[in-house]
Amino acid sequence: MTADTVGGVWTYALELVKALHPYGIQVHLATMGSMPAAVQQKEAASIPNLQLHAGNFQLEWMDNPWQEVDAAGEWLLQLEREVQPDLVHLNNYCHGQLPWQTPVLMVGHSCVRSWWKAVKGEEAPVNYTTYTQRVKEGLQAANLVAAPTKAYLDELRYYYGPFSQEAVIANSRDRALFKPGMKEAFILSAGRLWDDAKNLSACEPAAAKLPWPIEIAGEHQHPGNGNAKAYSHLKFLGRLSPDALAAKMAAAAIYVMPARYEPFGLSILEAALSGCALVLGDIPSLRENWEGVALFVDPQDPEDICSKLDFLIRHPRIRKRMGILALDRAADFSPGSQAAAYVHYYRQLLEAHYKEAEVGLSLNR
Repeated sequence: MTADTVGGVWTYALELVKALHPYGIQVHLATMGSMPAAVQQKEAASIPNLQLHAGNFQLEWMDNPWQEVDAAGEWLLQLEREVQPDLVHLNNYCHGQLPWQTPVLMVGHSCVRSWWKAVKGEEAPVNYTTYTQRVKEGLQAANLVAAPTKAYLDELRYYYGPFSQEAVIANSRDRALFKPGMKEAFILSAGRLWDDAKNLSACEPAAAKLPWPIEIAGEHQHPGNGNAKAYSHLKFLGRLSPDALAAKMAAAAIYVMPARYEPFGLSILEAALSGCALVLGDIPSLRENWEGVALFVDPQDPEDICSKLDFLIRHPRIRKRMGILALDRAADFSPGSQAAAYVHYYRQLLEAHYKEAEVGLSLNR
């Protein structure tokens, strides 16, 4: 299984690997993007069915990454020769067309083309032509393409399809890690501050007007170019350890994510498991998961964001009820259900692979 160390795919991968343990599945996790931080290494070491292989290669969405992407491909093929897995589970795109010896299940988590359209309101520029072609080749080479929401699978198909097989498998978080606590008078968000898709800058005007502070947990600097935006009213918490972030979510009364683009939203699920009232960007993927249990805002309208947050601050009974509704909905996204779905498709791919091998043997007799 591949993963990167700079975003939510790391959390997704570890959650899934833990949930696969009861099935007797051993996972070799090959990471890229940057070397795992000490806390990430500790997380990985605590999972009995996981063996970590760390590679310091650029990711396909970074600036001019292709030499390192190709080097990572050679590294991954060498790992396959050493490990001899039954199946390859890719959480990135551009290595799908490598000459793998086993079936390939590829999961889409985000992509530049759909990100650019949602965030910039226009198609990605021509300098992403190579990216587009290589992502398309990788996706179309996979035996099965999965996504965490139907909305995002539709995006992948639109830009890069058609695919051999498709599946929607929701992400998950272990509810034992997140529990509602005594709620305090502050609003929380978590995510990459440099990612315009999260749209956290739209919370700045609200932070200047509301009686409650808005606290942001996450990386401030872009991992590719080192740029960092400046804000005057948002309170930065930096990158928190998993335990520290869970404690913050337990205490937060409201969680805000006015996203322009969010294929699933693991941090939103964590906040829901923590009993936070949710204020989310009105986009198809978040509607798909949280319709009826969250307040939705126009990501382009800071006044709408401020108004909805102010409404929940001024109405504690509604705020509490929204937190309960979010917690109830979060039960739909369990690690057990996620693992069962992946195991179903793993088995399906392996059965087809073995059947094809048997046919090949018969023809060669």
